[in-house]
Amino acid sequence: MSEQQLHGQILTPDGWVHGSINFSEKIQRIQSAPPRETAHYILPGFIDLHVHGAGGKDTMEAGSAVETIARLHAQHGTTSLLATTMTAPLSDIEAALSAIQPLLQQRPAGTARVLGVHLEGPYINPGKLGAQPAFAGIGSVAQVQALDAIAAIKLITLAPEMDGHLALVRELTALGIRVQLGHSTGSYEEGVAALENGASGFTHLYNAMSRLDHRAPGMVGAALAHAQFSEIIPDLLHVHPGAIKAALRAIPYLYCVTDSTAATGMPDGEYMLGRQRVHKCLGGVRLADGSLAGSALTMDQALRNLVSIGLTLDDAVRRVSTYAADYLGLPERGRLAPGAFADIVVLDQDLQLLAVYTEGEKIEFANA
Repeated sequence: MSEQQLHGQILTPDGWVHGSINFSEKIQRIQSAPPRETAHYILPGFIDLHVHGAGGKDTMEAGSAVETIARLHAQHGTTSLLATTMTAPLSDIEAALSAIQPLLQQRPAGTARVLGVHLEGPYINPGKLGAQPAFAGIGSVAQVQALDAIAAIKLITLAPEMDGHLALVRELTALGIRVQLGHSTGSYEEGVAALENGASGFTHLYNAMSRLDHRAPGMVGAALAHAQFSEIIPDLLHVHPGAIKAALRAIPYLYCVTDSTAATGMPDGEYMLGRQRVHKCLGGVRLADGSLAGSALTMDQALRNLVSIGLTLDDAVRRVSTYAADYLGLPERGRLAPGAFADIVVLDQDLQLLAVYTEGEKIEFANA
């Protein structure tokens, strides 16, 4: 791959640099230079650790669905992601993982890098399914290892209050799989115990978990009081801006996910989320009863939403990129620095996308 160069306001780990960035697959150098008249923002590519779908396709469809999903998200600035499964019969999950596995070996041109799998369920509480189908069950380390042998599981969401799950948290953590708490009716005490046994985060904070009450702090209270990392969905439908701000004050490395569905990037209408039929309307995705069911969010819009509620641009970027990379232990992603992958997003002064590069490859936009 030949060397390329971009000029603009570059966000580095040490702050903003006006100048140029040279890269091929990885970044070679960043040099300061006098500002140009209209300097674009040059930012690290976005990282989304909770992606169910996009472009009319759902991860659980298997086949070529995840390639389509990774292509659409790349066109919105996401340069790497975790393909996220749904609670389902084991055979459905195995089929989805078998289809994901080849993408872990080689990234198709024009797509985001699929880093691995986020297994959201089936080890969740049947009393807090949210939009998950009713196939919840008790997990075992042997079963997770069998699934991991099909495609690498980087992250798993489970309910710690279920029988045997506290021990499962310890076992999975020892295997290097990050455990998040979610889809849970668990108490504050059960959440704290899970953190003490190795759990490292929370899945879509506030949503599908026991709420904060001043006498029963619940799973939300455990997160706000103790978490270092947590997901949150900043579509401004799942969580009120005031609740986002409360989480920002409490959780140092709060990072953003889309929880995107097949409806992402598509017109209003009916789509599938695993085995559930969902409807996109008025910017949201819902079950027939009106409950939110994932989102139609993209990470470029997530960034704009964060800025709209008062975050500085550099803080917002850390929450759609750097902190997710740090959470997965990926020092070569989520930052613009020599030696890091050339995962780059270029925005204009209105924070609209101008260009995206995944590992140095310029992504072609669908409307180009």
